[in-house]
Amino acid sequence: MPIRIQEMVDEGLPQKIEQKMANKKILIVEDDPYVLKAMHVLLQANRYDTFMAADAASSVVEARKYRPDLILLDLGLPNESGFVAMERFQANPYLNSIPIIIVSGRTGHDDRVCAMKAGAIAFLEKPVDDGELMAVIRQALGESREPERLVVTSGI
Repeated sequence: MPIRIQEMVDEGLPQKIEQKMANKKILIVEDDPYVLKAMHVLLQANRYDTFMAADAASSVVEARKYRPDLILLDLGLPNESGFVAMERFQANPYLNSIPIIIVSGRTGHDDRVCAMKAGAIAFLEKPVDDGELMAVIRQALGESREPERLVVTSGI
């Protein structure tokens, strides 16, 4: 006997399916607490789970712990640069396939070229437009969400 859609709705099946579908996980590596908070709010509003690190060393620990689907990485980190974190991600067989998007205040051509050669899939300069950031994230994750579902806060 076929199941009707209304029966599925009455039984709560769409909610059960939605609960089983996990949100994509994004690791934000940023030492500026205001930028970190803004990214966190934006990503949470767009239904991503976020994890945060403020330096290169803790970014690798967090990435191993949570296995994110994507990493947003600042280059200007304390103690060790974002380039050091990228080297560590690339050297780790469990982390080297995670796409990395650079979001940095460094605007020099050399930084951009080095980041792309080191494995970044995109380089965005701060301040970054929320819409642009979300478009690059969704493209990197292979998502095709309609624009009307995009939640935009103030610029980061």
